[in-house]
Amino acid sequence: MAFIIKPVVTEKMTKTTEKRPNRYGFIVRPEANKIQIKEEVESLYNVTVVDVNTMFYAGKRSRRFTRAGLIKGKTSSYKKAIVTLKEGDTIDFYSNI
Repeated sequence: MAFIIKPVVTEKMTKTTEKRPNRYGFIVRPEANKIQIKEEVESLYNVTVVDVNTMFYAGKRSRRFTRAGLIKGKTSSYKKAIVTLKEGDTIDFYSNI
């Protein structure tokens, strides 16, 4: 079962990777644990994972007033994993473009 949904390639995560070159972020399934994330990253990218930190983001409610009336919505909740690799290992997300 695939636990990794997609890598996080944002400006904030890029700054973190530049500051600490062996840290990468991934959006993962909420039921995934650290051991499963570690094994999947190692098998997909052929690297050695030293540490995995996970955090859960709750969805936020939003609403806006329009000419048609009040529109209500909600952003999705998700789980993010920050993976620390062994010194010298790197992941290139843009290699298969």
